Amino acid sequence: MKRAAKDFIRMLLREMDPSLAAMSEDELSAFLARMRALAPGTKHPSPRAAKPAALPPNGVAPPRWQDGIIEKIVPEGSTVLDLGCGEGQLLARLIRDKHVRGQGVELDPGGVFVCVERKVPVFQSDLDAGLKGFADGSFDYVILEETLQTLHHPDDVLSEMLRVGRTGIVSFPNFAYWRVRLDLALGGRMPVTETLPYHWYDTPNIHLLTLFDFMDWARTRHVAITQGHALIEGRVRPLDPEKDTLYAEEVLLVVEADVAQPSRL
Repeated sequence: MKRAAKDFIRMLLREMDPSLAAMSEDELSAFLARMRALAPGTKHPSPRAAKPAALPPNGVAPPRWQDGIIEKIVPEGSTVLDLGCGEGQLLARLIRDKHVRGQGVELDPGGVFVCVERKVPVFQSDLDAGLKGFADGSFDYVILEETLQTLHHPDDVLSEMLRVGRTGIVSFPNFAYWRVRLDLALGGRMPVTETLPYHWYDTPNIHLLTLFDFMDWARTRHVAITQGHALIEGRVRPLDPEKDTLYAEEVLLVVEADVAQPSRL
């Protein structure tokens, strides 16, 4: 690629996203090659065919990629509140393996029933209604795993999460992932991918966000992001905030409130 053409592309990319403009020459060439491979007229699997993964024969969902990280982060004997705990798989493992004092909150009656069967402490409640039943600082860790984007009032829930917990663990799909951008730009429709496997009319995700969106929120709320991890092409690695706004399919962030420095990443 000629120097003038590269400089022009970098100028355009700088307007789109600083992480694109910061790429090395080799990284830029590799990224453009990926985009050309998925351009209209090329043969590639359609992301619009993506479906939620089917449950295995035993009916038990496998651990999510975030679960192993969370299990390493949470210390032995901690107090843990799991918001949107589903069927309680993660909380059950934390109680069994890390001897935490755990409490789940789940809206779906089916999930609550399975939690009870697993002997996981749980009560049925809508997170958007708040956490008024919990005192300030009553938990060491509060987990909000793959739930943030489904909430009607995410700002309120995040604030409540950091009121009742000393440390929060949040994970969500990154809507700035490059395949999502490409699908929207070239296909002209809301993206459907493995991590966003729904159509616009049946999705539970009502507040889609990006890594930068969350970082902006943390900055304005004086919340520190103390640790981050990213799911990239099926692999998990420590988060690089500048690059991973483009490459991360999903992110997990560890946050704390009321700090002088809003971010430590």
